[in-house]
This record gives sequence, structure tokens and C-alpha cells, in this order.
Amino acid sequence: MLIAGFPAGAWGTNCYLVAPAAGEECVIIDPGHQAAQGVEETLKKHRLKPVAVVLTHGHIDHVASVVPVCGAHDVPAWIHPSDRYMMSDPEKALGRSIGMPLMGELTVGEPDDVHELTDGARLALAGLELTVSHAPGHTKGSVTFGMPEAADVPPVFFSGDLLFAGSVGRTDLPGGDMAEMLESLARVCLPLDDSTVVLSGHGPQTTIGRERATNPYLREVAAGQGASPAPRRGM
Repeated sequence: MLIAGFPAGAWGTNCYLVAPAAGEECVIIDPGHQAAQGVEETLKKHRLKPVAVVLTHGHIDHVASVVPVCGAHDVPAWIHPSDRYMMSDPEKALGRSIGMPLMGELTVGEPDDVHELTDGARLALAGLELTVSHAPGHTKGSVTFGMPEAADVPPVFFSGDLLFAGSVGRTDLPGGDMAEMLESLARVCLPLDDSTVVLSGHGPQTTIGRERATNPYLREVAAGQGASPAPRRGM
């Protein structure tokens, strides 16, 4: 399996390209602010052909390049219906202006072809199987994507802004809810095997085992208690 990722734009949002191997079809996850060039460079480097863009949630730092990337390759985008409005109205999703100079660099709106994600769906794309888990807390429409263990690769979990190395996504923006965040952590993350590689929306990769042992939110959820605030990434 090939997973190529890079941090993009002003918020350092991780964009991932996933394929069975170099030279094959791929899925693009979360092409955010100023990600289009990095996507094209990664496609060329690994000789990949995109078949879809899939989105962990609708915040502008994760979807800002969806329109140009989908348009350049004539592929659909997948997003949960609760977050779909954010592609066309990013400032409403943040409850504040993100700044006119920055907005001037963005192509706001939906690509021509949008599909909606549902909890438990299994997406068969580019020779891959992605399992969708609805995981509200950061936004109402946040989702994660899981990939099963392969012959030479442990399970992979694209956590978006649900789970980070040492922390979780913020819950103080419209649609955020700490109680929902904790429920999502318990329902979606705790059942995963410790060997599962976590590729999040911001920051370095980690594993479920490491987070189970060290992440204060996951530790306290596992203990059946609430978590105390800690520094969080994302918009």
C-alpha cells in the first residue's frame, strides 16, 4: 500500500493520497488550503490517478482545494451531509470571518459531483476499502476512515480532527460539542486494535496503543470519566 501525505496551507492540514501501490488509482483525503499543488506533485511523483476526494469534515482548512482538485481530474467528492454546507459557506461554519485576504485565495463552493457519506458505509474506491464512521464532536458531520490490516500493513485510521497525537480536535466552533467528542472517542477509537496507525488531520502520526496509554482524553474516556481541556489543533 502507498500512503503519501503532506501538511498544506496556513493551518498545516494533512492531505493524504492513498493507493494500493505506485502507478495505480488513488483516493485523496482532505485537500485543504493551498493543497492543489502538493496534490499534483504527489500524483506525478507516484504516477497516481485519482478517482475520488473524501473529506473527514467540512472546515475550510480541510476542503479549500476540493473544487480545483476535483475539477482538474473530473472526480467526485464525498462528505457527510451535516457538513456539506460548509463548502459553500465556510465563514458560517466558523462563526466568524476567516479574513478577506485569505478568502481571496479560495474557490468557495461545491465540485460538480458530490456524494454523501453515511455511518458504517464501506467505500470501494481505487482498489481500497474505506469504512466510514460518523464521529461528531469537532463538527456535526465529522467522520473517520478506517482501512483493514493488509498482508504487510497494520490497520490504518484516518482520524481527521477527532483524534491527534496527544490531543483531540477543538469543540468551541459552531457544531462542536465536547460531550459528542467524548462519545465519538469511546465508540469509534477505543475498539480499535493498539497496532492501528492513526493518521490525523494535523500533526504527526501515532498509534491507537500509544494514544490509549498517553492521550489524556482517550485515557479518561476509557476510564469512564470526562476529560479536562488541553491544547488542541485545527480550526
